Amino acid sequence: MIRDLIIKNRSYRRFFQSDRISREQLTEWVELARFSASGRNAQSLRYILVTDEETGSQIFPLVSWAGFLKGWGGPAEGERPAAYIVMLHDSKISNNYYCDDGIAAQSIMLGAVEAGYGGCIMASVQRTKLREILSLEDRYEIIQVLALGRPAEKVVLEDIKDDDFKYWRDEEGVHHVPKRKLDELILY
Repeated sequence: MIRDLIIKNRSYRRFFQSDRISREQLTEWVELARFSASGRNAQSLRYILVTDEETGSQIFPLVSWAGFLKGWGGPAEGERPAAYIVMLHDSKISNNYYCDDGIAAQSIMLGAVEAGYGGCIMASVQRTKLREILSLEDRYEIIQVLALGRPAEKVVLEDIKDDDFKYWRDEEGVHHVPKRKLDELILY
């Protein structure tokens, strides 16, 4: 059921790094994005699929992992993503990608969750360095990086208390994500 997939689709930040993801699996998830809606149907998004550990280790330090988890520099060796999808905008097709990035990322992540994986969508990226590593042409704008793997952490949803929306980890390493109550979201 879609509701269950959405609830399971959390921002996972620790993975079983040795549980690799094939290029074919990433391709299947990008195909879900291909089938998704696109503003004006321009379809200007492009993707770089990264499954090799060497390129992954170059991408890893170029993304920010969890702003609210002070003092945590990201997953330790052995807990890092097994793969990445770098989402790009092709400026030769369109000046604007509208909301396509969010729609595509959600489609990819729901596909990953359905297959027993998970990930984290990261827009805080050192784009200049990543552009160099990937040898990108100027026409491609880096939008975000999707880190993917088999989750090695538990993430739970809970109601926001005292208007504090910051996620946090408890002593056992369980990741807590506060969510606003439904009656706060619907005005009338």
